[in-house]
Amino acid sequence: MATRRIAFCTAADGLRLAFGVNGSGPPIVKAANWMTHIEHDWQSPVWRHWLEGLGAHHTLVRYDERGCGLSDRNVGADAFGFEQWVADLEAVVDAAGVERFALLGVSQGAALAIAYAVRHPERVSHIVIYGGYARGRARRDDVQREEAEVLEEVIRVGWGRSNSAFRRLFTTLFVPDGTPEQMEWFDEIQRTSATPETAARIWRARGVLDVTDLARRVRTPTLVAHARDDAVVSFEEGRLIATVIPGARFLPLDGHSHILLADEPAWPRFLGEVETFLEGPGAPVPEPARPPAWDLSDREEEILALVADGLSNEEIAARLHLSVRTVERHLSNIYAKLRLTGKAARAAAAARFAHAARRPA
Repeated sequence: MATRRIAFCTAADGLRLAFGVNGSGPPIVKAANWMTHIEHDWQSPVWRHWLEGLGAHHTLVRYDERGCGLSDRNVGADAFGFEQWVADLEAVVDAAGVERFALLGVSQGAALAIAYAVRHPERVSHIVIYGGYARGRARRDDVQREEAEVLEEVIRVGWGRSNSAFRRLFTTLFVPDGTPEQMEWFDEIQRTSATPETAARIWRARGVLDVTDLARRVRTPTLVAHARDDAVVSFEEGRLIATVIPGARFLPLDGHSHILLADEPAWPRFLGEVETFLEGPGAPVPEPARPPAWDLSDREEEILALVADGLSNEEIAARLHLSVRTVERHLSNIYAKLRLTGKAARAAAAARFAHAARRPA
């Protein structure tokens, strides 16, 4: 993959999502977290070392979530929610062209990583979570629910002001040990990454997330790292994720920052632990289950065999002397019969065909 490129893809509801790729080596996909800008982050004293460190031995794929950074900013009030966010991650993965990869979830990105790994276990080799949570503030105790409401109002009132006094509250929570340069940058990225209304909507939607039950279904090797004195997401929330994901390894880190900074002793330790973890065995690729009833016509099996051989719809149409529209209609019927949905349906259907072809009925 190319180093340091920016591209765009289209979400399921038509929004454009900006994603960036840097580095070389086995791929890592970073699920979206709050307050990013894939172009400006390269100049960021808060994020640059993450991009360089992870990209030193891996191809890192990251993206700006809907409404933020270089992704489409004009987003309706009802377009922020868990299902949309997971679908956005699916769209970026497909557009980036990575088939099997490690998945990184920072902060609220942890919930997206958990959901994606449960839905697509064959594509995720490892999960790395840092500063993550399985349940939002509104799903915790009364004090944290009240804090969430107060902070949402602070976002609405002070996010877009030229005076950074309101935003400095979030900066102090996220990077309390930051240098003046780091804190000034964090003040500014709040204003430039999203509008006050969008930021408030994201904050509210994140607050009601709860993937605790979903996390129990993860079967991918998982590393959960968390700073002991994180003021944004408590250490207990990190321990909860490590508890509910079967076999997860927990890595406590000394520090106060919600985003590990380059000069913190915990940063090189975290990076080293991640490299060691990713070098270990990944999750086995599940063998595709044979459908209870194959129930495909001869023509559908013929088309699916050509899909398994890697032919495009246009090439299949030419081979069988059909129109492209007819091929697409046959494929839609195949996906329905095999109970497959989403952009990965073509690959999944081909895998099922290949699996069925080498096993007796």
